[in-house]
Amino acid sequence: MTSKDGPGCPACERPMWCGAFVLCEREDDGKRVCRTVWGCPEGHVWWLWADRPEEPPEPCPDPGLMGE
Repeated sequence: MTSKDGPGCPACERPMWCGAFVLCEREDDGKRVCRTVWGCPEGHVWWLWADRPEEPPEPCPDPGLMGE
């Protein structure tokens, strides 16, 4: 996916790109599900549950997941 295909950054509205997938255990239902990690050119890093694309992105607690 290229940056032009991604959603707008919630902080600056610049296009984001998906840079990683992280397998996590979700607290509310105990399921192991991937989170997609998204970054923008301004350095904002967000993540969201791969199986819940309608939910808003959350700030990623580990921006290093984008490979910086």
